[in-house]
Amino acid sequence: MPQAQASIVIRRDPDQIFAITNDIARWPELFKEYRGAKVLSFQRDGRFARIEFELTNEEGETWQSWRILDFEKREAIAQRGTPKFPFFYMHLTWTYEPVEEGVRMTWIQDFEMDPKAPVTNEQVLARMTAHMQNNQEHFKKVLEAMPEAAL
Repeated sequence: MPQAQASIVIRRDPDQIFAITNDIARWPELFKEYRGAKVLSFQRDGRFARIEFELTNEEGETWQSWRILDFEKREAIAQRGTPKFPFFYMHLTWTYEPVEEGVRMTWIQDFEMDPKAPVTNEQVLARMTAHMQNNQEHFKKVLEAMPEAAL
């Protein structure tokens, strides 16, 4: 099972960063490749929340996913829903660790490509790791530039 992982430190409050980066409606502002993000359902019960949502990328492809947020641990787990292709599966974990400089945000993506996909696990792993790092750099730039009132 391939696993891509990347971390970055953002000079902001961990709870604020957890809240903003898991606000699906704001993803087109945070991710360069999403032109649409629609929350289909949001249910919060104390410490935990479950979100079902739909994303549309720059190419116009749309898929659904779900995400469970743990507000106490500052952790998000997610899974790509339908359609899964070109993946056989895609599981994600995002963690937010308070550090002296702010928060260390770590993304872990476990996946396997569908056997019918035109690319291999190894090809996607290299692209995904570089892509995650680029996205995190963009997040850092956007989030650190935001005025406190916008957070």
